[in-house]
Amino acid sequence: MEDKTLTCKDCTSPFVFSVREQQFFAEKGFANEPQRCRDCRQNRRATGGDGSSSARPTFEAVCAACNQGTTLPFRPRGDRPVYCRTCFTARVPAGV
Repeated sequence: MEDKTLTCKDCTSPFVFSVREQQFFAEKGFANEPQRCRDCRQNRRATGGDGSSSARPTFEAVCAACNQGTTLPFRPRGDRPVYCRTCFTARVPAGV
């Protein structure tokens, strides 16, 4: 194996796919070469992969068990109780 120069599909800059990276990809069983440079991969991970910089929306609610305010990754419907993380993990058995 030897270093390969690839072109990033986002910024079109050339980047090096090193022998060490190729070995890592082979060990993990990845069949395809990377399509993005390191900076574009990190940017994509930071933005959630869709290219937008907006974070996942969160919603405010009050825990049904301890009455503390909490944020949720979904809009509560109002017909079911909502729990904060601490109360939720205390109520749900491990592994569920």
